Order: sequence, then structure tokens, then C-alpha cells
Amino acid sequence: MADRLDSDWLQREDLLALVDALGADAVRYVGGAVRDSLLDLPVKDIDMATRLSPQVVTDRLAAAGLRAVPTGIEHGTVTAVLPGGPVEITTLRHDVSTDGRRATVAFTDDWREDAARRDFTINALYADPLTGELFDWFDGLADLAARRVRFIGDARQRIREDHLRILRYFRFQARFGSLPADAEAESACADLAATLKGLSRERVGMETINLLALPDPAPTTARMAELGVLAVVLPEADVTGLAALVAAEQRQGIAPDPIRRLAALLPADPALAEQVASRFRLSSAQKKRLSQAAARDADAGDPRALAYRLGREGALDRLLLAGADTRALDGWDIPVLPIKGGDIVARGVGAGPEVARVLRAVERRWIDEGFPDAARVTHLLDSELADRPA
Repeated sequence: MADRLDSDWLQREDLLALVDALGADAVRYVGGAVRDSLLDLPVKDIDMATRLSPQVVTDRLAAAGLRAVPTGIEHGTVTAVLPGGPVEITTLRHDVSTDGRRATVAFTDDWREDAARRDFTINALYADPLTGELFDWFDGLADLAARRVRFIGDARQRIREDHLRILRYFRFQARFGSLPADAEAESACADLAATLKGLSRERVGMETINLLALPDPAPTTARMAELGVLAVVLPEADVTGLAALVAAEQRQGIAPDPIRRLAALLPADPALAEQVASRFRLSSAQKKRLSQAAARDADAGDPRALAYRLGREGALDRLLLAGADTRALDGWDIPVLPIKGGDIVARGVGAGPEVARVLRAVERRWIDEGFPDAARVTHLLDSELADRPA
């Protein structure tokens, strides 16, 4: 593992201007941007730690003509709005008190003290903004090289400070970890799993969705079940279906989708799916989709008929959950029935329920025949009208 950060983003003009405004000796890059750069992964969010107080940060940004937003001022965070994307700048801090959900912090000028309050060693890596020199007090570089996810210090203490760290641990293990996993971390997560009940359901739901969005969360999710963690956050879950779904997605080149994967963990029960969606505070669209996926059968049926009824996304969910082939939908546009109710009225059917009945009957035959063209639909309508009682 390198002992210095050497990434193109360090030379971004807007970041160099930010460093100049704050003072290179007062700031360091920290967290995900450093970790992901060392792993040659794309960098999404850039965070800075600083010895400066939030007010001084705000003043220096203003003096440099840079926009500052007090996004988390009570915890020392000011966001600099830059052309290349926002950068969160957080004053060095240590915890005064914690209750497992929120922390009261005090500011400090000690870099190591700030690092010690973070969750995992691989997230406590700091980099000089100009030279890229790395600062590592807890062997995070060695852990990163070994693909080992390890809590800083005492794992149980870290979890007692913030119960959500249990779920964060498993998400990081799924993304960065290798096997065997850190024994102390797993033991602490298992022993303190019940503390997750004290968290907001929305936070638990968000962390669960983030885990399920990773390329292959199935082995980690199965381990959560073995350790008794999954039963606390999702007691309805059966992990056997998730591995099969991930395999089907990978086999057919379908992008991972966390809502579909959540459906794979749940039984085929739409009412139960709606309850879980409500508990996790999912959006209305996500709730509808989860419930629709839960209405699945072992045999998903004709892919195109399914897509016509449920939409492409809904059809992919049902097909993949059934382990069925999705290729029939490749490059296929969902058609529109070539006739409307007015066309039936024009053929002498009085407006009302009978028009709807005829339209549905023609539509069913059109779907069964594989969506033929307008000429064939006209014949289907003729046949349906000819069969009507006199």
C-alpha cells in the first residue's frame, strides 16, 4: 500500500483554491476520498478535516469569494460549494457524550484525537492536500491492503457510541472486506445487535438499502443472519433467495437493484412487503414496486406480456426473482394498444361498461398473440363484436 496519495483530483483547480483559502497547514483530506483513491476506485465525495473553527472556515471562504453553507454547524461542518462539487469541511473534534444515536462533540486541534472518534481504521486515513503525505494512527493502511474492516480501538465502545455502526460494518465488509472477517468486530455486532432497535427505522432502512445496492451483498447478508443481526432489522428475511437473485442478475448482465433485492429477502406476500416498506420509510414508488414484486409466482410467465402489464422495471423484477430469462425484453419497446374506446363506440356499441368489456377482451387477445399490428387488432375487434349476444 502506498504511503502517499497520488491522485489527479488533488490537482483540481477549485480544490487548490480551497486549500489556498484555508491554509494548507490547517486542512487535510480524510475518509472515503483517501480510502477509495488508495484502492483505485472512483472518488465521489471529498471531505476535509481542519484545525480551524467553523466560523474561521466560513470567514476565510467568504474572503476568497467561495460560497459556504453551514450544513452541520453544530457538529463543526461547513460545506464549500465548488465548481467540481461540494466539499464538507469539518473541524477536528472529540466526543463529549454519546447515547448510541447522537453525539455531543467538542472541537480540538489534535488530528489523532479526531481520528480516534471515527468508526473504522480504513476511514481514519488523512492526506496532506498538497504533498499527498498520509497520516495513519491505527494501521488503516495495513487493513486496507489486507481488505480487513476493523473498528478503531474497542469495537463494543465504538458501537455503543453509534449503534448504526453495526450496519455500517456489514456494508463496509461487503464492499471492502475479505474473509475471514475480523472476529472482534463480528462478536461485538452480534452481542450488541439489539441496540439497533433504538434507531429510527428510516436510518436502518437507508443503511439496509445501501448494503443491498452493492455488487454482491449475499454472503454478508447471510452472515448477518447467522450472527442474529438481520433478525433485528428485518425479521421477515430469508436469505436463500438473495444469492439466487444476485446470480441471475450477474448471469444476465442486469445492474444491481436494492429494491429488487429487498424483495428477494421477503416472502411472496404483498401486504407484508408494504409493511416493510412503511417501516423502512421507503418512497411511495418504492413501496408500490416492492409490493408488486412480492405478488410474484414461481413461473413469471411471458416476459413481454409481463412488461406490458407492469412496466419494464416491474417485469425485470418478477423475471429475475423467478430466475427466468429477460432477453425477450432487450431492445423491445412496450407497445400501445392500437384501438381506443372511441373506436368501439364508432362501431355501434353504446358508451358505457360494454365498451370497456370489449376493449379488455380485444386487449387480452392482442397480448396472447404477441402484440400484432393494427390490422390484426381490427380483425380481433371484428371477431369480438361478432360474438356479442344479439
